[in-house]
Amino acid sequence: MKIVVLAGGLSPERNVSLSTGVMVTEALRRLGHRAGLVDLYFGTEEAGDAFFDAPVPEELKHISRQAPDLEGVRRSRPGESKSLFGPGVLALCQAADLVFLALHGSCGEDGRVQAALELLGVPYTGAGYLGSAIAMDKDLTKRLVAGQVSTPAWRTVRYGAEDVERLADETSLPAVVKPVASGSSIGVSIAHTAQELRAALTEGVALGGRTVLEQYVSGREIQVGILEDKALPSIEIIPKEGFYDYANKYQPGAALEVCPAEIPPETEEKLREAALRVYRALGLSVYARADFIVDGAGEPWFLEINTLPGMTPTSLLPQEAAAVGVDYDALCQKIVDASLAARAQGR
Repeated sequence: MKIVVLAGGLSPERNVSLSTGVMVTEALRRLGHRAGLVDLYFGTEEAGDAFFDAPVPEELKHISRQAPDLEGVRRSRPGESKSLFGPGVLALCQAADLVFLALHGSCGEDGRVQAALELLGVPYTGAGYLGSAIAMDKDLTKRLVAGQVSTPAWRTVRYGAEDVERLADETSLPAVVKPVASGSSIGVSIAHTAQELRAALTEGVALGGRTVLEQYVSGREIQVGILEDKALPSIEIIPKEGFYDYANKYQPGAALEVCPAEIPPETEEKLREAALRVYRALGLSVYARADFIVDGAGEPWFLEINTLPGMTPTSLLPQEAAAVGVDYDALCQKIVDASLAARAQGR
């Protein structure tokens, strides 16, 4: 098959996406596909079949500790186009048998790229446009599933710098502060003091000011991948310091990851059931990863679900798949096959 691997884009998770894209492209080539990597935002001048054999930059696998400077990324693209699609991207996608979405975050995981490809009649990997859009919105997701799974109490606020003091005064501590539509823990803070809360809220203004203020639940951080509509073994993340933030996610050795998680079978079953309940409620397909906190009583608390989980050298879903005998290359092939089936079924 001729497969375009779409990565990069204009999201705080741009660097994570490029790492995923390189890994996926290499795997698809090992599987015998003709796969080429293209940056959604910068596009390519490479035309025709030569694109599918172009070298893949190995250095993009490595993710820096800091999220990218998106203003700098914007300035570095020639021309004044405001399109998120770079030159030649849509034409390349239309020339392919499938687009493998290696995108993460608000530029690629929120349903807009999926909708554009669907309008063009181009098959793509992962969930459909509507489920992707809902899952990207943490507030909407929690509203839809709150009656079906346990989720920490929350409220969503839209605010500016002038509202920080008021919100700090009326928010119970400890609290989790996170953007409504972001991933990779970018902009997420756990505030134990009023000073930490004010700092987190101030950071939230710079990220758009639409923020979830969530009850902090103490416990073990455990995630459950879903592949082909079935739950994979859970994985526990134990950061060596702090919580599972952007740096701890993508720097090798920054966190201990245990898969399968060392939990009682009944807790594992609760997690699997909760993950699938959310997955089905949002109408997702192909694959996803649900994030939980398991409290001291063994109760899973659902936090969020990701429709395009990372496939980087430190990502969790490949580790969960490996625990059931599915290596990285086989995982990519399963995603390809399940996605083609889902698109054929209108999912």
